[in-house]
Amino acid sequence: MKELAPTSAVPLAYYGFAHAGIAAAFLALAIDPTLPGASFYQPRVVALAHLLTLAWLSGSILGSFYVVGPLALRVPMAVGGRDWIAFAGFTAGSVGMVAHFWVNRYDGMAWSAVLVFAAIAFVGWRAARGLPQATAPWPVTLHVGLAFINILTAALFGMVIGFDRTRGSLGVSPLALMFAHAHVAAIGWAMMMVIGLSYRLIPMILPAAMPTGASLALSAVLIEAGLALLVVELLRESQEVWIGAMLILAGLTSFVVHIRRTVAHRLPRPPALPSRDWSTWQVHAALVWLLAAAALGLALGIGVSDERRLATMWVYGVAGVVGFLAQIVTGMQGRLVPLYAWYRARGSRGAPPEIAANSLPSATFARAIFLLWAAGVPLLAWGLPARNEIAIRVSALLLLTGVTTGGAYIVHMLRTARGGQS
Repeated sequence: MKELAPTSAVPLAYYGFAHAGIAAAFLALAIDPTLPGASFYQPRVVALAHLLTLAWLSGSILGSFYVVGPLALRVPMAVGGRDWIAFAGFTAGSVGMVAHFWVNRYDGMAWSAVLVFAAIAFVGWRAARGLPQATAPWPVTLHVGLAFINILTAALFGMVIGFDRTRGSLGVSPLALMFAHAHVAAIGWAMMMVIGLSYRLIPMILPAAMPTGASLALSAVLIEAGLALLVVELLRESQEVWIGAMLILAGLTSFVVHIRRTVAHRLPRPPALPSRDWSTWQVHAALVWLLAAAALGLALGIGVSDERRLATMWVYGVAGVVGFLAQIVTGMQGRLVPLYAWYRARGSRGAPPEIAANSLPSATFARAIFLLWAAGVPLLAWGLPARNEIAIRVSALLLLTGVTTGGAYIVHMLRTARGGQS
């Protein structure tokens, strides 16, 4: 079916914007490693955080959905003019939000968020139309559906926070509001979507038999329930946030258990793949950072001493957002883009490319990306709480190089699929 062949340039446009956003964040940190200062709750740090969470994570997820939807879920995502309008709205709104955060203008940020909300709502609407007919197991589509609901909730939450910053009419601590918004976006959107799609993508990447059964829904139910409790307790500034954190951890445990079972049922490896699959290794490294973030989040929920709390929160943020979410997107792109590049080349040529999709991954590129992230993430996790400018600058440069290499890798695969180089 033509609508199930991802040949449009929309995914590439989202990927390009996502790479530009995260590169800008690391470049700013490399130029001025004093930006974080003693607190993460300041306008320019929030601007950098949104370059990671909004431009990179959300941009990559939206772009990838135009590939994963047809190939892994069998959801038609044929592209028309409205999809390009949504992309334009997403980029304009994201840039507007980051710019207004940078100059500490929260009303302008909230109005810019309207464009982002509309763009994500459009892609979510397209997904909602196709998910009921998707061939993927219903627990997988449950994760995807909840992820879109959560990001729209987080966007509304963010707009309310922006307008409240200049009016103070809610009577709730701005810090509590920020924590609640951040967790809905990071856990409810990015993590929920990554987990749901991982049930389909990881078996495709390994390869292995696809997991099935109603028990796949357990991770979605536990994470969503834990997130709801966590948000309520954060807004109440309660000491009982550990209950929600435990439920989220239980959901993550369910996910890990199912993935371990999947790994145990591997299928024969495609011979065209490089002997060492560095992109898959990067996914594994990201999952290690997920475990670290879960442990740190639980420690924060139970309670850590005041003198260690700020440092723990810095490491928690780096582990969850950079080490897990940002890095797992990088690893999955290394195996998802070859499929997209092959289908795009077939669409432009009118015939299958001479090279197989499994021949497109490059061990040279993927190894360099893996090593740069492997060095940069732990150095950043140490440098930020220590306020060590050298460590922050070096880690930002390492990660910036990893991101730019990742962008070059995408271009390399697209050119190779078209026959531009061997």
